[in-house]
Amino acid sequence: MDAELQAGLDRAKKSRRTVKNGAASNDLVLSAYAEGNDDVFPRILDLFVKPGSVVADVTYGQGVFWRNVPEDKYTLLASDLSGGVDSRALPYRDGEIDCVVLDPPYMHTPGGSAHSVHRPFEAYYKNNVTGNRTASKYHEAVLDLYFDAGREASRVLRLGGVFIVKCQDEVCSNRQRLTHVELINGFEKMGFKTEDLFVVMRNNKPGVSRVIKQVHARKNHSYFIVLWKPKSKSQVWKRS
Repeated sequence: MDAELQAGLDRAKKSRRTVKNGAASNDLVLSAYAEGNDDVFPRILDLFVKPGSVVADVTYGQGVFWRNVPEDKYTLLASDLSGGVDSRALPYRDGEIDCVVLDPPYMHTPGGSAHSVHRPFEAYYKNNVTGNRTASKYHEAVLDLYFDAGREASRVLRLGGVFIVKCQDEVCSNRQRLTHVELINGFEKMGFKTEDLFVVMRNNKPGVSRVIKQVHARKNHSYFIVLWKPKSKSQVWKRS
């Protein structure tokens, strides 16, 4: 081969290897954090939701997720059951929302003082009581809540819209329930596509429980699942 041609090929290969887009930085969004939701959530928005987007947080509560998000960055539609808006029956038109955020009570109350912080699940969603809307109870009722809210999110989201879901795994009836896996599988059956998964580890230790012998690891982490609504049936893995 001609020496000049070989030199040209070598330069081309080197050029392809050293092409740089953007500036080198260690300030990247990571997949796991030992920080609070109010620190992690803004990073997720920065990565997946464009400024100016209409974001419906349908389980807003005390607004913890939004504490470190500039008020003028998004058009926030905040609602929850305390204001009379059920995440399973939203007051929005089909396809008018850019992003839906869902963080319902994700554990049932097994009785006694355990998980007392999650008692709103029973109070709000009538789990474990006669006359429950469905025949499901306990963990299955939690899944029903997520999936009913997911179907409603799919309705109000525009094509290409983002669905951000907070959840935590649990042990129910001495059975390990990997909630984040169950939700991802269920949402994908609805047509959502999974984009990312974030792990949030709590800094403080879980409360002490009265157990004779520990059988499963005590959960000290939760998840943010990021999904999106495809623009067409043929658009499977590519997000615009």
